[in-house]
Amino acid sequence: MTAGPFQRVMFALYIAIFFVYLLGPLVVMVVSAFNTPEYPQVWPIEGFTTGWFGKLFADRDMMEGFRTSLLIGFLVVCISVPIGLAGAIVMTQIAPLARSFYYLVVVSPVLTPGIIIGISTVVFWRELTTVTSTKFFYDGVILTVLGHASFISAYCMLIILARLQRFDRSQEEAALDLGASYPQVFRHILLPFLKPALFSAAVLAFLSSFENYNTTTFAILSDKTLTTVLAGRVRQGSTPTISALATIIVAVTLCAALAYELIKRREDQRGRARRAEAARAEEAELAPIPAE
Repeated sequence: MTAGPFQRVMFALYIAIFFVYLLGPLVVMVVSAFNTPEYPQVWPIEGFTTGWFGKLFADRDMMEGFRTSLLIGFLVVCISVPIGLAGAIVMTQIAPLARSFYYLVVVSPVLTPGIIIGISTVVFWRELTTVTSTKFFYDGVILTVLGHASFISAYCMLIILARLQRFDRSQEEAALDLGASYPQVFRHILLPFLKPALFSAAVLAFLSSFENYNTTTFAILSDKTLTTVLAGRVRQGSTPTISALATIIVAVTLCAALAYELIKRREDQRGRARRAEAARAEEAELAPIPAE
């Protein structure tokens, strides 16, 4: 066997092992969700059933934790994306000498362990509650939202900053020269340019909050989220209801990824069509007028 075919065979083998390692656990979870035994089992297949999905939706603790996780994720997006946007704009506006220190300050929560963030969030707001005699912030959901937003906003800032660094400042200057106010420039020029980054930051913020465990387990207090409920169930022994939940999450993720890809391709096609139409219009304007 020559070196060329041998390298191709080894590369194909590596790709196959990689995908088996990556997708194997997902296949196991999906198959066990439709198998009849009460313990997650892939082989032998004793029968086909969808009853584990019914038991999943009938599980009060699981559904309560799921609803709480959705609420926390939504609130984290509402807080983290605006903070990340503001942080990215400030990063591009401050003096170059101060950017390194500012970057270190705003990114430091990302480098802090989640356990530390969870404990410090509870301690800080408990002391503030004692001083101010108000118990609004000392709530499991509120504390979890504050704890998540403290580091997820830094992720949002990095995503928005990467997009903002490609922004052409001459567009702002031209709009200001034409009489637009700063809020109008921000709303009609900057925000449309940042829309893809804002959407990506919102998705990342929601997913990071939804799957977080380290910070949540300390900040949630007596409430429960989906991750804390799952952690408790796994300690007691895994059941096919967890496999059913994993199957639903995989299916929703695949559908969302396909929908995003289709929408992106349609927008790209519309953009190419608009550019082609603009080019044809420009060529028509520059075409010489035939002499009579």
